[in-house]
Amino acid sequence: MQRTIRDEVSMEGKSLHTGNSVKLVIKPAEADSGYVFKRVDLPDEPTVVASVDNVRQTERATTIGEGNVKVHTVEHVLAVLRGCGIDNALIELNANEPPIGDGSGIYLANEIARVGTVEQEKPVSFFELREPVWVEGEDGAYIAGWPDQNFSISCTHSSHNGLFTQYFSWTYDPKSFVSEIAPARTFVFYEELLPLIEKGLIKGGSLENAIVIRGESIFCREPLRFENEFVRHKIFDMIGDFALFPKRLKARVVAARPSHFLNVKFVKEIQKAYKNYLSHLMPVENIPVGEGALDINEVMKILPHRYPFLMLDRVLGFQDDVKAIGQKAVTMNEAYFQGHFPGHPIMPGVLQIEAMAQLASILLLRKAGNAGKLGYFMSADKVKFRKPVMPGDTLIIEVEMTKARGKIGKAFGKCYVNKETVCEGELLFALIDG
Repeated sequence: MQRTIRDEVSMEGKSLHTGNSVKLVIKPAEADSGYVFKRVDLPDEPTVVASVDNVRQTERATTIGEGNVKVHTVEHVLAVLRGCGIDNALIELNANEPPIGDGSGIYLANEIARVGTVEQEKPVSFFELREPVWVEGEDGAYIAGWPDQNFSISCTHSSHNGLFTQYFSWTYDPKSFVSEIAPARTFVFYEELLPLIEKGLIKGGSLENAIVIRGESIFCREPLRFENEFVRHKIFDMIGDFALFPKRLKARVVAARPSHFLNVKFVKEIQKAYKNYLSHLMPVENIPVGEGALDINEVMKILPHRYPFLMLDRVLGFQDDVKAIGQKAVTMNEAYFQGHFPGHPIMPGVLQIEAMAQLASILLLRKAGNAGKLGYFMSADKVKFRKPVMPGDTLIIEVEMTKARGKIGKAFGKCYVNKETVCEGELLFALIDG
């Protein structure tokens, strides 16, 4: 279920880039409200929703805005909320940028742990990747995501001169976030300081809230908290930027030399994949039933197959005697999911072929003189599997008879999910007396 904080938490201090003194207050919020920033220093106290659509700038930090209202450097606050398992929060600021603290998220993470969280009445909304997503940046930088049942980040970071190459891998867990990710502080290379100052950035930066790297030397207020603190902070930033996507992501993410620009670019690709999924979504109740359609009882009168080997829920319609369209709702209750990639359930490709063969058999058995016979699957040719089929998908099966002579039939079949082809192939089968 969704969660919000039990009571408000606050933090005061200087902001990193603008250098303003600011007070931040995080308050509980209603279910499905997400993360909303509120500028209490402006007339009418306008709000800005934390959304990738509202990103305005990604140089050294992520800035969001709506209209003329902006909030700078939102990634640290968002990382703490997402990392601590908070789905909904109202974030009030009396300036345009949150306080930087010590450059990490540990203070806010500890404050949230102190007040606790509250379970809300609505379930968390997840988006599980259906296929790989990747983006590339300069000098070999990239972020790639693969379908997975959990959310994890494996990141490699190296400096522009090849020093301090670090790697860390983290799987989502609020407790480990507080201990392994939130304490990691922001850092900067000495040669980057002057260009950033000339651009009007890091006005509030100091060794109190950042680590400075010069050559092989490290300058900071206290010793490194982790041997690989730099790459852990990169993961911290990624968690925050990824929170600009409103759904909780299920994916295995691998990154090399990520940046705010690349993080946001990746989130935009995730959102594009999600919108594509929604636009092609075909709810079962909205599938039109064509002329000559067969429900499950009528299908079982024709085919001898029964659970768990009946791969058709119904036939949606026929086009003369040469074409048929069928449907199979793929659910987690399918018997084969117990042993076929149990950690990442995928419908076996051979069963997709079987679904096409069963529909082709019905098509051939409709011909005069074939009633009461059985269709035996003989061979498959030119079979291609294009995308995985997972629980929750609605499999649409389409077959077209290409040859039917005597007791031998040949058909070309395709299976679709969300109007995208997942497999196809040529099928050969024979009819025998039942």
